[in-house]
Amino acid sequence: MIQIYHNPRCGKSRTCLAFIDQSNQEYEIIPYLTETPSFDELKSLLQKLDLQPIQLVRTKEKIWIENYKGKTMDDDEIIQSMIDNPILIERPIVVKDGKAIIGRDPDLVAAFLD
Repeated sequence: MIQIYHNPRCGKSRTCLAFIDQSNQEYEIIPYLTETPSFDELKSLLQKLDLQPIQLVRTKEKIWIENYKGKTMDDDEIIQSMIDNPILIERPIVVKDGKAIIGRDPDLVAAFLD
């Protein structure tokens, strides 16, 4: 089953969700802002995405700029910052068959869902 880590206030996330809905495949919405992934879940997502933790951070978010920018942080600390402030997690994330993508590009999502 497809999973989408979704923020309903984000246009890209809404577009991705609509695209998945039109694919007629079963999916689960994970409202990650209110159901924040655990440390292990986020680490697993990063492995599926094949990304380093900093690559999943929305570094232009005010919370990041005010609290973390310019600090030396290891991967675990970066993951913890996303757990403490889930708005920092890049979105939407689409998971299928043990792999994941950041679903900001509809063409990428289409190829991923096939």
